[in-house]
Amino acid sequence: MVARTTPHHDERRTAATAHGGPRPPGAGRRAAAGLLARLRRAGLPYLLILPAILLELLIHVIPMLVGAWMSFLRLTQFFIRNWSAAPFTGLANYKVAVDVDSAVGAALLHSFLVTVVFTVLAVGLSWLFGTAGAVLMQGAFRGRGLLRTLFLVPYALPVYAGVITWSFMFQRDTGLVNHVLVDQLHLFGDRPFWLIGGNSFAAVVVVCVWRTWPFAFLILMAGLQNIDNDLYEASAIDGAGWWRQLRSITMPMLRPVNQVLLLVLFLWTFNDFNTPYVLFGKAAPPQADLISVHIYQSSFITWNFGSGSAMSVLLLLFLLLVTAVYLVTTSRRKSDA
Repeated sequence: MVARTTPHHDERRTAATAHGGPRPPGAGRRAAAGLLARLRRAGLPYLLILPAILLELLIHVIPMLVGAWMSFLRLTQFFIRNWSAAPFTGLANYKVAVDVDSAVGAALLHSFLVTVVFTVLAVGLSWLFGTAGAVLMQGAFRGRGLLRTLFLVPYALPVYAGVITWSFMFQRDTGLVNHVLVDQLHLFGDRPFWLIGGNSFAAVVVVCVWRTWPFAFLILMAGLQNIDNDLYEASAIDGAGWWRQLRSITMPMLRPVNQVLLLVLFLWTFNDFNTPYVLFGKAAPPQADLISVHIYQSSFITWNFGSGSAMSVLLLLFLLLVTAVYLVTTSRRKSDA
């Protein structure tokens, strides 16, 4: 005969199990399997990002910590073979770097001021050209796709290939720049030097803007795609012209994009090492002595790694401070709006 179970019997078995009574066969194995499955699902994302975390530690975090430790040592060419023998100097390297009355501090201050002016000009012009290009390329016309592709070529080119090409163009006797400005347009009476002297600052700004503005153009063009065209149509019906639409619709709608874009451009430009190094070599002219190359010269030309590391830490602290102030200011404006 087949034993039948009643609802009362099922309730008693459930109650017994809940009060610590005998559990159904295999319940423990199923619970353990379910727990392992949940752990696998929860741990899979961390397992996938583990290679990226390890590479970030090896490439950025550990070298940054080692550099900060080196800034407290008198690590010169005499201790290259045995870093552990370098004497601990505390904040002596920092005191020398910020002492504007000393030669090292005065040179660092000059390089910092040059970098500030360079960053303001390069970021401002890159943003201006990127905004103008994105707005002009927004309307549909024949050849728009080709022009967009040409505008993005400087951003797609390798840095070294583009900057080396500019270094050839800036040559005094055989360069294309002097050929156009002097031989064809007759803007100068004599061929100027572009890679030495006062013109070197203008040269590095031109190259940096040429490399950077396509990125601003790309980001702003993507931001313009999110603006509803009905806003422009409604404003046109109300009599708003192109300039009024730009001031009242385009720029306010692009404000979140511009907040991120300007910060990224600032960080990239202020830390730019490839452009001045490839353009001028190891020794940049005083007029174009950007702080990234200056720190490189202090570390690898004079072999004073302790002083160079202190300058790098000061640069990092400055960038962190500017970034924090910028983020607090922009977030406060957003909350007020």
